[in-house]
Amino acid sequence: MDFDLTDTQTKRYDDILGTVTSRFSRRTPDSPFSRDDWAAAADLGLTGLCLPAEHGGSGLGALDTALCLEAFGRGCADTGLVFGVAAHLLACAVPVRDFAGAEVRDELLSGLAGGTILAANAMTEDEAGSDVGRLSATATADGDHYVIDGVKSFASNAPMADLFVTYAVTDPASGFLGVSAFAVPRDLPGVSVQGPFRKMGLHGCAAGRVTFSRVRVPAAYLLGYEGQGSAIFQHSMGWERACLFGLYLGVMQNQLERCVEHARGRKQFGQSIGRFQAISHRLASMKQRLESARLLLYRACWLLDQEERGREHVLAAALSKTAVSEAAVANALDAVQIFGGSGYLVETGIEQQLRDAVPGAIFSGTTEIQKEVIAREVGL
Repeated sequence: MDFDLTDTQTKRYDDILGTVTSRFSRRTPDSPFSRDDWAAAADLGLTGLCLPAEHGGSGLGALDTALCLEAFGRGCADTGLVFGVAAHLLACAVPVRDFAGAEVRDELLSGLAGGTILAANAMTEDEAGSDVGRLSATATADGDHYVIDGVKSFASNAPMADLFVTYAVTDPASGFLGVSAFAVPRDLPGVSVQGPFRKMGLHGCAAGRVTFSRVRVPAAYLLGYEGQGSAIFQHSMGWERACLFGLYLGVMQNQLERCVEHARGRKQFGQSIGRFQAISHRLASMKQRLESARLLLYRACWLLDQEERGREHVLAAALSKTAVSEAAVANALDAVQIFGGSGYLVETGIEQQLRDAVPGAIFSGTTEIQKEVIAREVGL
């Protein structure tokens, strides 16, 4: 069992980290990212990491994608931008990559990979929440089109998106087997977006509500086949739960380094605060959480890459997602405490890391949902 990264992986990580640090280390995360910010991320290949090379992507697997997002999260001051890129890639571009027909793949994938098409995942509804089997949005077949009606909420990237990957009920009598997935261009009549929402954190990623009012979507934009929507959504969530949280590994690595530097330099009672056990043990716990979460995430991504060989990744992804999201919050709380009063000030960016960490326990399936998955997978 070899835990070392390859030379290629290490170089790619270092190249991304170096470039991101120089381009994005000073971006103010109080407002949504701009199209220029998005284009800069796309120029680094970050919007197409796991998309096919023939469509302008890098053709990377899950583990390499997560490593790139980790480097992005470590070097970028705006975690919201990193999250927006990851959501675009994993929750939207992956379903198009794996389930769109050839014509739509050719139409959309190059733009998704190159960043000229910005995508948003429009799955969540106010009343459905985690119960994705209770969607109220409907899609009715009408000749060579589907007519979509419904309202989606908490759609990250929605205010700026050019394309929505959405899910609607096509057969109400079939429960979760009656849900279908669609790629919906924003410029179709009847699509409207409200927002951005005011949020606790991840300010760089604008989120909003998407309304589909008798939107006629060409049947070619159906992803997969009718009734496959639930499976497509779970497939995309497998990629998101395994890979997206790599960005939080990067944030926690940067955070730990800053805390160690502060603990060495900050003097109280005649010595650096790192000499006090109360501080050194906090740092030790932060390191332990980070490395434990890192191992679980890398393993989940490795198993996802082995999916074609029959390896199962559902349990591993749920364990990883839970570990990383809980570690991110716990470490951010410790970081605020280590920095003390300055950690509470916006200008240091420490309190921002806490606000950005909290939603990680909610999106991509709440911690409670992940623990239900874990319980089921171990046989309960």
